[in-house]
Amino acid sequence: MTEAAGQAAEGPQERIVWLYEKQKKIYPRAVGGWFAGWRWAVVLLTQLVFYGLPWLEWNARQAVLFDLAARRFYIFGFVLYPQDFIYLTALLLISAYSLFLFTAVAGRLWCGYACPQTVYTEVFLWIERRFEGDRAARIRLDAAPWSAAKLLRKGGKQAAWITLALWTGFTFVGYFTPIKQLWAEAFTLDFGPWEWFWVCFYGAATYGNAGFLREQVCKYMCPYARFQSAMFDRDTLIVTYDADRGEPRGARGRKADPKAAQLGHCVDCNLCVHVCPTGIDIRKGLQYECIGCAACIDVCNGVMERFDYPRGLIRYDTQNGLAQHLTRGQEWKRVLRPRVLVYSSILLAVAAAFVASLALRTPFKVDVVRDRTSLARIVDEGRIENVYRLQVMNASESPQRFRIAVGGLEDARVVGETELEIGPAAARWVPVIVQLPHDEARKVGAGAHRVDFRITQLAGTDGRAWEVNERSTFLVPR
Repeated sequence: MTEAAGQAAEGPQERIVWLYEKQKKIYPRAVGGWFAGWRWAVVLLTQLVFYGLPWLEWNARQAVLFDLAARRFYIFGFVLYPQDFIYLTALLLISAYSLFLFTAVAGRLWCGYACPQTVYTEVFLWIERRFEGDRAARIRLDAAPWSAAKLLRKGGKQAAWITLALWTGFTFVGYFTPIKQLWAEAFTLDFGPWEWFWVCFYGAATYGNAGFLREQVCKYMCPYARFQSAMFDRDTLIVTYDADRGEPRGARGRKADPKAAQLGHCVDCNLCVHVCPTGIDIRKGLQYECIGCAACIDVCNGVMERFDYPRGLIRYDTQNGLAQHLTRGQEWKRVLRPRVLVYSSILLAVAAAFVASLALRTPFKVDVVRDRTSLARIVDEGRIENVYRLQVMNASESPQRFRIAVGGLEDARVVGETELEIGPAAARWVPVIVQLPHDEARKVGAGAHRVDFRITQLAGTDGRAWEVNERSTFLVPR
């Protein structure tokens, strides 16, 4: 029997093919430099705002508080209600088009400097380095067998991570529950069930994303990395490697002449890979994993200085600028291209509308609801009566008085009290009875007719008499 016949008799050979490769842990090396300084400045600024804002007071209350139970949102001098949802929509549109604009002009600046994932990863890595050392020390520690020293370093790091994560969750909840009240409850662990849930949930999310998932969030979970190519073009500023200048790469002594050795300026030290938080090699060209943090620029500039080569082997540049050797002035002229102009125009229009709407916003709101428990009815002297419920919401932090009037139907009038007072940042439901004389009812005929409620502020805090008109229907029975 031949070998081929023997294999045929034994049947097809099975071979296991792994579809998923085990994720290799990335140990980013610490780096200093111009862009690292900017990253840490943004980290400090964003965290100062996030952790400090709930503790600020404004008009004897928390400056920023989203009181879901009372359905009121306090943002410094503004008191917003759920009916002001349009402002949140405008803010989301402004944020989205700002992201589109910045990405089209300068790439992933948001990802590299201000994204919460980047910010907290930087903070968690800083804590890790304090306990375990820099890249080489962390690799040795992970490879070493367990010992008291290793347990102490790992345990200290985990304790610091958990403390920071829980404080982050506590601060997050402090935007929805008054943080001073929350702080008093923290000493007795007397949180409510939802407060416990969100402190633990947000803390666990911070701990998991910044402590363990890290670059995997950027590479696999964040959708922005996938659709960024739709906003990039060859004139977008990105982190690039100058292959014309750097190749062929190779190791050499500091005093070696690269021209004599027929080498480029890249010394193949791989430090650009060691400092990259996503573990990519920028020398392979633009990759979706690059978050534009510029750590490779800082470390490469340091290497260039040690070898007395010009800085900028790795730098912020455009693909057209790199290929055509454009000057900075020539690249600036390419910034105002169609997509940038479109994004800018939409952003300016939405921002202007948002600011104008806030400036012209009335200090109170009104909702009109027909009382469905009371149908239209005929009362004394044949008058037709409809009953409504008005919700008047004071959006200022001072008491206000209002007058209620009705229009749209001739001779229609409000029966009963027509003036009311609403306390600071309070809301009140008011029953309102509207009557129409018999002769006028016969004139307009049976059916539903438009009626307008006019609510006037009697003494505005800014000296202006604000007025709100709300439409409803008046029913005339057959």
